[in-house]
Amino acid sequence: MADEVVLLDFWPSPFGMRVRIALAEKGIKYEYKDEDLRNKSPLLLQMNPVHKKIPVLIHNGKPICESLIAVQYIDEIWNDKAPLLPSDAYQRAHARFWADYVDKKLYDYGRKIWTTKGEEQEAAKKEFLDCLKVLEGELGDKLYFGGDNLGFVDVVLIPFYSWFSVYEALGNFSTEAESPKFIAWAKRCLEIESVAKSLPDQHKVHDFVMLMRKKFGLD
Repeated sequence: MADEVVLLDFWPSPFGMRVRIALAEKGIKYEYKDEDLRNKSPLLLQMNPVHKKIPVLIHNGKPICESLIAVQYIDEIWNDKAPLLPSDAYQRAHARFWADYVDKKLYDYGRKIWTTKGEEQEAAKKEFLDCLKVLEGELGDKLYFGGDNLGFVDVVLIPFYSWFSVYEALGNFSTEAESPKFIAWAKRCLEIESVAKSLPDQHKVHDFVMLMRKKFGLD
């Protein structure tokens, strides 16, 4: 019996993009369902009753929630294709550490840039740029965080690049000027088909966020 794979997602979500990239890397066909997060579908509420959030990967009727867990699941289940996580236990732990860092630091600071203003936004911008420097240090001279090929940390991190035009416009800075090595890495990632077809256009994300800021009374 063929695998039945469904992804409950929301198009600008960097967390959903991770799962899309992982599925594309493994060559998995799936049904994509874009959710209205203000009016969540019965399927989403049924499949993720605890958090009620996207993305949810549904494999043969069984839900896998939380993007980091979903990407690891995809890597384990469809293991006949090139692995995203290293085979060495220490290197796997190392990759998971940096994925956790991205979620706890980069995501939070980026979100604060677009949901705040004034001094709070300025502080978030500084933290965000400092975070990029740390990530550049971890990247070092490697082509990707995973080495010579796209790996787990790359899949986890690259979706945020689709939001960079938002961060730059609101924070009034140039990522390329501040972190050229990071941008060079991002451009390498975008040359990979699985990444390029899974990330939305930055301008579309920018327009979506500006609309959200108006709704929140931030502009």
